[in-house]
Amino acid sequence: MSAARRLRSEDQFRCSICMVVFTDPVSTPCGHNFCKHCITQHWDNTVLYKCPLCKEIFKSRPQLRINTLLSDIVAEFRHESQQKASSSSSEQQAAKPGEVPCDICTGTKLKALKSCLVCLLSYCDSHLEPHLTMSRLKTHQLIHPVDNLEDRMCRKHDKPLELFCKTDQTCVCMLCPVLDHKTHDVVPLKEGYKRKKAELGKTENEIQQMIQKRRLKIEEMKESVKMSKVAADRETAEGVQVFTALKESVERGLDQLIKEIEDKQKTTEKQAEGFIKHLEQEVSELMKISSEVKQLSRSEDHLHLLQSFSSLKAALPTKDWTEVSVRPPSYEGTVVRAVIQLEETLSKDMKKLFEAELKRVQQYAADVTLDPDTAHPALILSDDGKQVNHSDVRKNLPDNPERFSKCPCVLGKKSFSSGRFYFQVQVKGKTEWDLGVARKSINRKGNIKASPQNGFWTVWLRNGNEYKALDKTRVTLSLRSHPENVGVFVDYEEGLVSFHDVDTAALIYSFTGCSFTDKVYPFFSPELNHGGKNSAPLIICLVYQTI
Repeated sequence: MSAARRLRSEDQFRCSICMVVFTDPVSTPCGHNFCKHCITQHWDNTVLYKCPLCKEIFKSRPQLRINTLLSDIVAEFRHESQQKASSSSSEQQAAKPGEVPCDICTGTKLKALKSCLVCLLSYCDSHLEPHLTMSRLKTHQLIHPVDNLEDRMCRKHDKPLELFCKTDQTCVCMLCPVLDHKTHDVVPLKEGYKRKKAELGKTENEIQQMIQKRRLKIEEMKESVKMSKVAADRETAEGVQVFTALKESVERGLDQLIKEIEDKQKTTEKQAEGFIKHLEQEVSELMKISSEVKQLSRSEDHLHLLQSFSSLKAALPTKDWTEVSVRPPSYEGTVVRAVIQLEETLSKDMKKLFEAELKRVQQYAADVTLDPDTAHPALILSDDGKQVNHSDVRKNLPDNPERFSKCPCVLGKKSFSSGRFYFQVQVKGKTEWDLGVARKSINRKGNIKASPQNGFWTVWLRNGNEYKALDKTRVTLSLRSHPENVGVFVDYEEGLVSFHDVDTAALIYSFTGCSFTDKVYPFFSPELNHGGKNSAPLIICLVYQTI
């Protein structure tokens, strides 16, 4: 059969609506044939029931029945077509997973060459031929084969998406600008494609930069974890060393205590053994004399009794044991003295530990200076911004939002929002002071209640000897000495604020689990002058690791 004759034969069995071979062909009253699904869907979308070919109008919707004769002929035609397709399938490729299959193939699904945006079907080489040869089908828009052709149709108007609405950044059909996008900026799909493709280049560059930044951040985090592991191992090793030394000190103290008690007990036992031995010897002698006395008492020899009595009397022991006794040793205070001695040893070890800790935090010393824009008007700041004290004169200064208006406070110039930092303040000669750090968003006007809830992490001195940490509740601090230089250390990520007596290396207090959600500033208050009793300044000192 020639190609032209085959095409004419195929044309006889092609539905004029879907333009493919009939599926379940039905006949209308006017004698034309259509796929049952095609004509049913056509009449579902129209008000008048008319033939798509001759346009004859029917008063009521015709009841459709499958044309069995035509259905058999179409089935025979399909069988012949499949045999021909099978004979030529060796030249065409079957659709592989991920490839778009031909929608018309009924046997082996061949790979589609094109998809039609009008028919919403994909065609292999054989089934694409009508779109290339028939005049009515040549006007259909063919594209590279794609799945989900329904997504390329306007869901509202059932038309191909051929335009791009720049206003709504969406694809639309030809009817959308007329009905739903009247005032919008609409351009052909090709123009929108070109613009978006140009933007894709920029987007790709941005994505690559984002990828690079994230890779760098990953490396940074890995390095941080690595450094953390090194620090954790070092801290663990130091902890093991310190606690091992403490454990050994405790064990030595316990051994010494046990030895002291045992020595006292041994001395007592030795003394008692000596007394008992002596007494047993005297008992033995007395028993011997007693036997002689009994024998003598039975004697009838007057002369012998008188002569022997004196010698027996002289042989009696003369030691008076009345006041001799073995008194148990006194153990009172033995354990207490051992604990005190252990405490002294531990104090020395703790001092070494505190010194090491102070050296460690001093590595993060920051150059802190006072910010005059935050200083209360009655405070006097040195020219170098390193000293502050209170005067009885309130200066006339602008009441800017950063300035403390009622409490005699001042902040450092530099803020911190990450990492660790440390600074030292001389408090020598003062009877009252406040030190620590404060959040940027703290209240600076009116009365201030310093607490972590209000953004303050501070320690204060009152009345010359009352030290308190202003935690969630005020904590009274029992310090062995009055600090003259106080070190303040902050670990932002760890949420730690610790205060140190620089001269003794003792830890004054630590705020832990702090939530820093804002920048923090060093915080200072020299408190009131009190008629010169508290006139000494707070002095920010250079950090020298001299311990």
